[in-house]
Amino acid sequence: MKPIRYTIVPKQTAAHLFEVTVTVADPDPDGQRFMLPVWIPGSYMIREFARNIVTLRAFSDAGRKVRVTKTDKQSWQAAPVKGALTLRYEVYAWDLSVRAAHLDDTTGFFNGTSVFLAVAGHEDARCIVDIQKPAGAQFRGWRVATALPEARGTKRYGFGLYEARDYDELADHPVTLGEFALATFKAHGVPHDIVISGRVVSLDMERLAADLKKICEAQIALFEPKSKKAPVDRYVFMTLAVSDGYGGLEHRASTALICNRTDLPVQGRTQLTEGYRTYLGLCSHEYFHTWNVKRIKPATFAPYDLTQENYTSLLWLFEGFTSYYDDLILVRSGRITTEDYFGLLGKTVGGVLRGSGRLKQTVAESSFDAWVKYYRQDENAANAIVSYYTKGSLVALAFDLTIRAQTGNRKSLDDVMRLLWQRFGRDFYRGKPVGIAEGEVEALFAEATGADLSALFADGVHGTKDLPLETLLEPFGVSLKADIDPNGKPSLGARMRAGADCTLAAVHEGSAAQKAGLSAGDVLIALDGLRINGGNLDALLARYLPGDKVEIHAFRRDELRVAQVKLDGPDVQRYKFAITDTRAAARKARDAWLAG
Repeated sequence: MKPIRYTIVPKQTAAHLFEVTVTVADPDPDGQRFMLPVWIPGSYMIREFARNIVTLRAFSDAGRKVRVTKTDKQSWQAAPVKGALTLRYEVYAWDLSVRAAHLDDTTGFFNGTSVFLAVAGHEDARCIVDIQKPAGAQFRGWRVATALPEARGTKRYGFGLYEARDYDELADHPVTLGEFALATFKAHGVPHDIVISGRVVSLDMERLAADLKKICEAQIALFEPKSKKAPVDRYVFMTLAVSDGYGGLEHRASTALICNRTDLPVQGRTQLTEGYRTYLGLCSHEYFHTWNVKRIKPATFAPYDLTQENYTSLLWLFEGFTSYYDDLILVRSGRITTEDYFGLLGKTVGGVLRGSGRLKQTVAESSFDAWVKYYRQDENAANAIVSYYTKGSLVALAFDLTIRAQTGNRKSLDDVMRLLWQRFGRDFYRGKPVGIAEGEVEALFAEATGADLSALFADGVHGTKDLPLETLLEPFGVSLKADIDPNGKPSLGARMRAGADCTLAAVHEGSAAQKAGLSAGDVLIALDGLRINGGNLDALLARYLPGDKVEIHAFRRDELRVAQVKLDGPDVQRYKFAITDTRAAARKARDAWLAG
């Protein structure tokens, strides 16, 4: 099968248009079909990338126009031709996220799923991509950052030819274009690039490289404790720094990230800010995916079907467990303290326990419904769904503590991850890919650890009971307690939307606000005759006691409403983990857990 050749050029940066061509040397004699994915792996929502194709034309190798018919929302059929067939099309790129494509005169970024049409019947063919520089002197300093292998003659970070062994590999390598800060470090001998786009003053790349090196080496050692062999020959962290943004998306040899520019480390300042800690956690999360979901996969992802939803009830294992290890690796690698780690765990516990959706939906159900619920959350989400990320991370914690307690720390969740890696991940791209079947997970956990985890699977994965974390933490000398506002300030049981007005973003089930008939979207304007704005509601409520009755005036759309509200008790401020037992046995168990 002859290779598929693509060319992509930032054609009009002001109009945010990439021009792409795809040439098929041996098209289907009955007429070649082309398709663009409708979703991108790692983000489980149908995104309809084809809507951004503005124009599309087809030509024979003689330069004659070829008729093209659109057959459905993401597919095109070209008329039969003799010889090669070329499609030329424009893609509108104005999505400043990690999921699609973006282009202006400062930077360019694209995922293959957003810009490269797949050639039906040729998905296994080698792909050659010519990434071209935009025209104009102002783009003289632009470079290319990607984990795609360079073809012969192309220098690293340079414009030119890149290659992939098939369409799946092509689609799994995002590309950043523009001027960027660059640093390289080696983790157990493997080069890792850090690419930072966007305006950042006094960026401390040396510190960032040193911190990421520790994180990456800790993860490599977790999966390959003897060989310390990374699953890639090279890895690229590519980050776009903006004024307000957060997110990441994993790929097999790179990750695309977006963060606040203030989260990045500053030269000459050594303190660990909350923003920088959050950024390191994001990097840790996406890097862990290099093993867990990019190579260890559910069976339904082996391979992906990018034309429709791919349902699995196992995202709690792939996203939830990754969310557990991302912060755990930070403490194991010495990037944060145990106290910092306990603070992060407490936030996760609080986030899960605040929503009554955890009592209605299991993490397995949440995984399966990701396409229509988790990725399409509305104002009632906290009352209806549970996050397979956050609840899944607590399920992972519960598994880890249970396994350690039952086996005297001879086994842990690390052993589960290593078995999954050896059985499903290590050779995933070297032969016929095999994923984990829905029904074999419990047996795999038992094989890896010898522990009886049936109750935890029943209650934590397939049930809606709250996890018994307090009990599970006892052998490790750690307590978990709810921290209640000592001043007893009452609450409405609702979350407010940021802004000048006091608008209800969400109303919790069974809360004072809901019982009084208030709903998400209502704008609160007065409490007992005193004006409410976006910043004074807490101060007004502080004058009352739980159980007091107040009168609230609110607008719903353009209609004034009056609600009689009986105030709830104080909200839980946070959940606190604390070391309560410093004796040798508890300390040894705790160190084994937190040090790995």
